[in-house]
Amino acid sequence: MKIACLSFTDKGEILGNMIVDYSIQHKGRDEYTVDHYINDEVPDGIKNILDFVFREYDGLVFISATGIAVRMISPYIKNKALDPAVVVVDDLGKFSISLLSGHIGGGNKLANWIGKLLGAIPVITTASDNRGIESIDIFAMKNDYHMEDMESIKKITSMMVNGKRIGFYSEMDKIIGYNNLVILEDLDYIDPSIDGLIIVSSQKLKLSSANKQSIIEKCRLIPKNINIGIGCRKGVDSLKIIKTIEEEFDKANLSTKGIKSIGTVEIKKDEQGIIEAAEYFNCPLKIFTLDEIKEVEDRFEKSQFVKDTIGIYSVSEPCAYLLGGNILSYKTKHNGITISIAKEDIHG
Repeated sequence: MKIACLSFTDKGEILGNMIVDYSIQHKGRDEYTVDHYINDEVPDGIKNILDFVFREYDGLVFISATGIAVRMISPYIKNKALDPAVVVVDDLGKFSISLLSGHIGGGNKLANWIGKLLGAIPVITTASDNRGIESIDIFAMKNDYHMEDMESIKKITSMMVNGKRIGFYSEMDKIIGYNNLVILEDLDYIDPSIDGLIIVSSQKLKLSSANKQSIIEKCRLIPKNINIGIGCRKGVDSLKIIKTIEEEFDKANLSTKGIKSIGTVEIKKDEQGIIEAAEYFNCPLKIFTLDEIKEVEDRFEKSQFVKDTIGIYSVSEPCAYLLGGNILSYKTKHNGITISIAKEDIHG
């Protein structure tokens, strides 16, 4: 994380330099790199560069009174998903206060790091942390789950803080840390005493009418557990591949946020359309050799035309299978593009 340290007094300058020196000494071992801005050395003062600092840094450390920090950052605060972490340290180095973006922005973690470095007391005020509850946003970030709706996550987290019974259904094996949790194997029946529901699924799951009425609030986290095998004619445009993937995901009732990886055969490793599609969906592209595919191709429908052309009977199905999971969608053809979808799921 790129951190801006902002100091306003002589004692604050000393602390800021300590933080910078520590980050340099531990470069490569710590995740923080620190730049130090001293109020008297910035033309027209730090207030003049706050817009730049707020946009360009992952975290801000104010060595100042809390009021100074609050007044300076207030015009730039947008929302918890976008705002940088903000930590306030008094210029005597006694306290390290997580002020903004404690969870998603990493403010709580930064406050603890600063506290350890300076021998200051970290002050964490987020309710879930103080109650020993794993907040939903931290759980999602830790496991690389996409958060579908921040407002619903905030509501369910508030329920957890108040000790409500929360249902938890997940396609993955990780369980959120919360004492009053009810683990659900499916969503066919949900105990009406449950106040909220956390769903971890790349599938767009639908609750029955009765269950909808019994659930006050629900939130969805999308795990990356979908693998795609792709074959295509030479020179197919990436936009066509992207559109085809999106259409197939709609048919399968899946979110493209759940794409874990895309795979194809070595002959297609330089196919720009496939490369750009993987970049668009922000996932790795795995290249399989002909020999790897030959080992599993007997499991799937064979095409003599494909065999005569590239030496194997099929591409998309073996690639999806080799990437991992159960095949959800066998080979579908779209104007020179073939796609197969596999899903990793502990529920089988």
